[in-house]
Amino acid sequence: MLAKIKSQIARPRAPWEKNLVVLWFGTFMAGIGFSLVMPFMSLYIDTLGHFSNQELNFWSGITFSSTFLVTTIISPWWGKLADQKGRKLMLLRASLGMAVVIGLMGAVTSVYQLVALRFLQGIFSGYISNATALVATGTPREKSGQVLGTLATGSVTGTLLGPLLGGVTASAFGYRPTFFITASILALVFLLSLIFVHEEFTPVEKKDMQPAKEILKNLKYPHVIIGMFITTMIIQASNNSISPIISLYIRQLLHGHGNVTLISGIIASIPGIATLIAAPRFGRLGDRIGSERILAIGLLMAMLVYLPMAFVTNVWQLAALRFLIGISDACLLPAVQSLITKYSPQQAAGRIFSYNQSFQATGNVIGPLIGSSVSSMLGYRGVFFSTSVLVFANFLLVRHNTAEIKEKAEHETEIYSESTDVAEQPQKH
Repeated sequence: MLAKIKSQIARPRAPWEKNLVVLWFGTFMAGIGFSLVMPFMSLYIDTLGHFSNQELNFWSGITFSSTFLVTTIISPWWGKLADQKGRKLMLLRASLGMAVVIGLMGAVTSVYQLVALRFLQGIFSGYISNATALVATGTPREKSGQVLGTLATGSVTGTLLGPLLGGVTASAFGYRPTFFITASILALVFLLSLIFVHEEFTPVEKKDMQPAKEILKNLKYPHVIIGMFITTMIIQASNNSISPIISLYIRQLLHGHGNVTLISGIIASIPGIATLIAAPRFGRLGDRIGSERILAIGLLMAMLVYLPMAFVTNVWQLAALRFLIGISDACLLPAVQSLITKYSPQQAAGRIFSYNQSFQATGNVIGPLIGSSVSSMLGYRGVFFSTSVLVFANFLLVRHNTAEIKEKAEHETEIYSESTDVAEQPQKH
């Protein structure tokens, strides 16, 4: 057994396997970079001036949402540039840009400077989408589900563990050093991407670039790709709809006793652990039975798990259900990325995945707005009901958009079975 493990570790690896290792770490750190500040951003803003509660809520909202709003707008442009110049260049641009911008956040003296830097962070987005495009176009198609599932655990786990790591680091070192530490790690991501990521890329001349309308028009299943964009947005909106109320809901469950901040960080991070464990396994299963089936299973599971969250009576029940949400997350985004990979032209992968990132960022903006609005009208428990309804609507959308794929797969299976039966019949002489 030990010899087998050693031989597996020491075996020569293909370039796409080496890329996967480096880019997993890179997407993990990029996810952390976007979510690290969540537990203490409002507190950090409070140190930058004298604000009333209303002013603090206003500046916190602007600071949180600005990055995702800019990402929504700028991503398609970066995607077009990636198809012209290569995805590796975009990885280097994003990682170095984020390192500089997040480092500068630790040195601001006013909330205006912080908001400006959060806008800039959105401009330097794109590491995750370009890492996905690079891996998707360089990986053998028969392994795409497993590999993209593994890669997705990096960004998802980083995003979900970021708040916990941010809270712990800020408690140990203070707010400002947390930004400097994160910037240093992102600078390391830049160096690793520069030295170890390998890309076989033929530049596309600007005059030869297809317009976005032409790309979508020439897709084999355009409704599937556009449907996956919308699905990505709804997945992110669903995951983030409970973000504004999770700590308040936990405080209610604890009846005002216990370390609410620490427990909230732990419970917010639990789905990341489940996703880390489950995503590669669901990716392999998707390669065998179809990513569209895995996606439908994940959405049904999420819908059924969000509902009982409204009825929990203690934090342990909530923690167990959050773990199950992590398992459903392991089905969702990797399956979406696999479907996009299978039904998109490789020469336009940068733009296709950047459009997907725009929808993902839009979901990050919409989700908290839904959560805040519903909780103000129906209370905390109402958020879980509305999220379950949103997920069910997404399930119906996915069923509709992937129906043609499933029909074609079933038809091909029938033809194969019939031809096999004919081949196996004894020949008459």
